[in-house]
Amino acid sequence: MAEKGLRKAIRLGLYASESLANPETPPCIRPLPQDRRFENEAWRRWPHNLIYQAFLLNQQWWHNATTGVRGVTARHENLVQFMARQVLDMCSPTNFPLTNPEVLQRTLEQNGANLVRGMQHLSEDFERQAAGKPPAGAEDFVPGVNVAVTPGKVVLRNQLIELIQYQPATDRVRPEPVLIVPAWIMKYYILDLSPHNSLVRYLTEQGYTVFMVSWKNPDPGDREIGLDDYRTLGVMAALDAIGTIVPGARVHATGYCLGGTLLAIAAATMAREGDERLRSISLFAAQMDFTEAGELTLFIDESQLTFLEDLMWEQGFLDTSQMAGAFQTLRSNDLVWSRIVRDYLMGERRPMTDLMAWNADATRMPYRMHSEYLRQLFLSNELAEGRFTVEDRPIALTDIRAPIFAVGTEHDHVAPWRSAYKVHLLTDTAVTFVLASGGHNTGIVAEPGHPRGAYRVMTNNGDERYVDPESWIARADRHQGSWWSQWIAWLGERSTEPAAPPPMGAPEARLAPLAGAPGTYVLQR
Repeated sequence: MAEKGLRKAIRLGLYASESLANPETPPCIRPLPQDRRFENEAWRRWPHNLIYQAFLLNQQWWHNATTGVRGVTARHENLVQFMARQVLDMCSPTNFPLTNPEVLQRTLEQNGANLVRGMQHLSEDFERQAAGKPPAGAEDFVPGVNVAVTPGKVVLRNQLIELIQYQPATDRVRPEPVLIVPAWIMKYYILDLSPHNSLVRYLTEQGYTVFMVSWKNPDPGDREIGLDDYRTLGVMAALDAIGTIVPGARVHATGYCLGGTLLAIAAATMAREGDERLRSISLFAAQMDFTEAGELTLFIDESQLTFLEDLMWEQGFLDTSQMAGAFQTLRSNDLVWSRIVRDYLMGERRPMTDLMAWNADATRMPYRMHSEYLRQLFLSNELAEGRFTVEDRPIALTDIRAPIFAVGTEHDHVAPWRSAYKVHLLTDTAVTFVLASGGHNTGIVAEPGHPRGAYRVMTNNGDERYVDPESWIARADRHQGSWWSQWIAWLGERSTEPAAPPPMGAPEARLAPLAGAPGTYVLQR
């Protein structure tokens, strides 16, 4: 490591002398493709060119020092590498006014007005956080007012969910309804944001009857609601209601993130019992094997879970603020430090968007369910290994025979796409896998017309040889545009001819419409 450090120092010295003589000298090290901190032309001028080059060389040295060390377990290596990156991100020259030429230039141009605005932003953010208020601008996106506005009715309400049935947007619809099971860590309306990027609206406009699960925001009285309650009161209760409203119809079941994991559990249980109500299964950024679940696993071990369980036992739930820090540190460069520079040093406010406002509208998670989820799935990986039990008997994902449409996203830090890709190894059915551009949320909310949308897709019919992720990405054709159209075409191939729309609810079976969409559970704080 001393030798590596000396070579890097020599590289920097040579670059310094050459750049003084010729300002057009190419840099001696370039940032990683995803690192956009030093794109501004101001970083090419002395002395900031030397400052950022020295930082990148130092960052590279620490990567060398914390990876590939013989005799160190993978977990310990990942922990050390993660912590080293946190410190490096904190010490980046972009974070300090005197070493950031963009901040210096802005301060000179505005005579310090940017720093005054930054202090105002800091004061406002501190006041909002202390009062438990959402970020500035989030109040402009209210469910039922300008987000989550696709027309529909709540046709079922129990202690855990409201089931929303959306009004048809076409005269005739496919007889097979779509049931969407969202993650319960956030509100459902990421899939029904503004009208232009609502997946629900898009489905109804393509001639599908759509049902959506809206989860209750748990309170201390819900501490004993377990993971299986989410299956029975969530997925199965929704399927029973749909079977009453649309008798005999087979369902296109769709799960997003945690909702996809839950749907896989429900589908495997149904397969074990010979329940054939599922016509197809779609999984968006969902995992069933948690051995490669990304850096989130760094927060999950026996010690951490014991601490979390003690904390949740006192409260009865895990609060949203107690989860936010973990997710932010996974991408501290993008979610923490760049925001500090922009808001407080540059004095700018990024305009609030519907997706940002949704991201701030998180939910709690009950003690028992969250403990079971983390222990049985993340820590013990029972679902992938065939040891996860439902009603005292193990289930097997290989029992699933419904075709699967699975979506991973290229820059997913919550459910890495290679982890989602393991659906090929865990099931014995036909799998169409899509790798979409973007991250965990932006890759899924990728409506047609999105400027940077792209995806790769390939199908394994279930009787073909396994293709590893790297070979898959080399073989799969890349398409510009939204993968939503690909999904609609896939659903269409597995649906029958359009017919008259079903009724809204079934009053004669105690499924009368209770309220208009988006319902009441989504408004709970």
